[in-house]
Amino acid sequence: MSPPAASLRSIRICAVEISSRNGWKRRPGLESVNALNKTRISEKAASFSESVIREMTRLANRHNAINLAQGFPNFPAPDFLKEAACRAIRNDINQYAITWGSPRLRRAISDKYLRQYDYEADPDREITVCCGATECMIAAILALVDPGGRVAVFEPFYENYGPDAAIAGAAPQYFQLDPERDWAVDFEAIERSIQREPLRALILNSPQNPTGKAFNQSEMERLAELAVRYDFYVITDEIYEHILYSGRHALIAQLPGMRERTVTISGLSKTFSVTGWRLGYLVAPEDLTSAVRKIHDFLTVGAAAPLQEAAAEALESSGDYFEKLAEEYRRRRDFFVPALRKAGFRAWNPQGAYYVMTDISGLTELSDVAFVRRMVEEIGVAAVPGSSFFQKGDSGRKFVRFAFCKTMDVLEEAAERLSRLRGR
Repeated sequence: MSPPAASLRSIRICAVEISSRNGWKRRPGLESVNALNKTRISEKAASFSESVIREMTRLANRHNAINLAQGFPNFPAPDFLKEAACRAIRNDINQYAITWGSPRLRRAISDKYLRQYDYEADPDREITVCCGATECMIAAILALVDPGGRVAVFEPFYENYGPDAAIAGAAPQYFQLDPERDWAVDFEAIERSIQREPLRALILNSPQNPTGKAFNQSEMERLAELAVRYDFYVITDEIYEHILYSGRHALIAQLPGMRERTVTISGLSKTFSVTGWRLGYLVAPEDLTSAVRKIHDFLTVGAAAPLQEAAAEALESSGDYFEKLAEEYRRRRDFFVPALRKAGFRAWNPQGAYYVMTDISGLTELSDVAFVRRMVEEIGVAAVPGSSFFQKGDSGRKFVRFAFCKTMDVLEEAAERLSRLRGR
């Protein structure tokens, strides 16, 4: 007999609440589901819950709150990009592209890496276009990591990485960044861990979601040294590469010994404000690319053909677009971070990306989950509970992440609402 709808709803709410506190691990709330569906749900599906970030968007919508939770812009994509997509559709570029990406887009990506980083990537053998950087990541892990293989993840982490490892049957190994030292890496802890048990791959997200940390050259060199010495892959998530507030974005693949062991992932979603297009790409040596392409082929077949054509046109004629993009986001950051501090948050100044990690312990004794829910319901601003970025929820209960990829009028209104927190 099927359980009553109300019971299923309460089970789901329990699972979501626990996911906010405890990261992606198996939820007690899901045990009830398993008891009811022993033969209908896999262990992998039971090992993580739905996205907390996207759940916060639904909560914001229900309460008509300003959504500073999910990282999508509220402003239009560039006109030149939209016009290029319309042209491609009208010109009947509407059938399958080559599975691993249209030749024109792969050439445009290759030219971009050569022009901006002096990095040569063969468009025919070393570049793959996927349905978003999200697919690039899971395809890379499935292609390179055997079940049980250890994958290192820096914590706090973008919430997809844990489920990606679970789907691949890999074993994630978490290494905490130190907030008291501006999210510094403990390299000694990484090396001790590798000496106890080999590492198959390390996921490097820079600039990082959720902290805004941009790994510097010295950190990159130290990671590269470990990767070469202990023979593991580095899978990078560089989707925010063009939203950097000082210095030059660094490719770990350019360091000695790293080209043959690095998968570099990026895409158009954040750079061109088209998160709904789901266009990502990865660059890797030929043997790794061949493996990734096989996985990608059977995951999604390929990305949307007319959008690939538009993306190629955008990359070919980007001009100073990337510099202007970074400047616009710097203006938003320089307004919003001080506004958060004025409202009572301890806020870290991001070096890249468009997120601010904050400490709420000076404002409240509530948990991150309870505090965020209160902000949505009483203040009308949504953010993401910090525990969703940690393996163990208690490690993140004093953190909350905001996204500032919004127009200035929205950020100003959010700042005004958040200023009311001190009086509550």
